[in-house]
Amino acid sequence: MNCNHACSTDNWAEVKATAGRVLGEDLVAFIEQCRAEGNPHSQLIAVLHRVQGKFGYLGKSQLDAVAQLLQVPAAKVSGVASFYHLFRLQPRGKFIINLCLGTACYVKGADRLAEKLSDELGIRFGETTGDGMFTLEGARCLGACSLAPVMVVNNDMHGAVTPDQIPIILDQYIRKAKQQVEEKPAAQS
Repeated sequence: MNCNHACSTDNWAEVKATAGRVLGEDLVAFIEQCRAEGNPHSQLIAVLHRVQGKFGYLGKSQLDAVAQLLQVPAAKVSGVASFYHLFRLQPRGKFIINLCLGTACYVKGADRLAEKLSDELGIRFGETTGDGMFTLEGARCLGACSLAPVMVVNNDMHGAVTPDQIPIILDQYIRKAKQQVEEKPAAQS
């Protein structure tokens, strides 16, 4: 057994192989580096950030693999993952919609935009559409008060948005996703 930190399991090879299938060898190697530094508990947040960076969220199988490799209780891993708001426990959509709910945006109609987005997408804040296309999130301020009400889709800022514009804006991203899918096979040829 090649464990710098005492392994508390007698099936370490199996644990490592299973984690490799779930996380990939790159993450297993990173976690092993963290274990080598001692006190693996202190490396948990860094490991979770790396896992989320690769998968876009922290799924149950990834959390279990992290717990096994770090030899940290699964309850502690899931507790840390659910405590910090930057960690996602559900997959996010291809397009992340952040609607500003700050004072200026709210006064200028952000509540109506929220209602329209929810109606059009069939989801509420913090949820992702069934097709994985959109995730709807609220933000306290996006720093563009003079353009209120504002929403950002991925990195695209949309200012002075009205409820009537919501279907048009959403359709732009749906078309963009379809175009990317159509271009992929051509690029692979």
